[in-house]
Amino acid sequence: VTVASNEETSKYGIEVIDVRIRRVDLPRENEASIYARMEAERKRQANKFRSEGEEEAQKIRAATDRDKTVILADAYKKAQQIRGDGEAEALDIYALSFSKSPDFYEFLRTLETYEKVIDKKTTLVLPGDSKLFKNLTE
Repeated sequence: VTVASNEETSKYGIEVIDVRIRRVDLPRENEASIYARMEAERKRQANKFRSEGEEEAQKIRAATDRDKTVILADAYKKAQQIRGDGEAEALDIYALSFSKSPDFYEFLRTLETYEKVIDKKTTLVLPGDSKLFKNLTE
């Protein structure tokens, strides 16, 4: 547009430096198809952005799931190790205390056995010379 304008105005000593268009009116018959193309282009871009976003979300979810699995496995391993150390220490304490008082150890084991075997509704009939009867009455 600038070149064509310069050709026409140069014979009058005028040089056109810049031409800017403020508004373009489209013929009514073309307006609908142009807007339809514009809308289709915007939808295509929106779909592209959505699919890229979904792909990124999938990557983030996969990384999070992987991290979660690793963290849970490490936590389970540590918990098992702590539990094992605690049980070993408890066994050492039991062994030390029971070696000092074997009678108490036997009494405690008997009570633990009764606790596991007897529930609240159990009725016991014990002879007078029963070890449990002696433990309960002494």
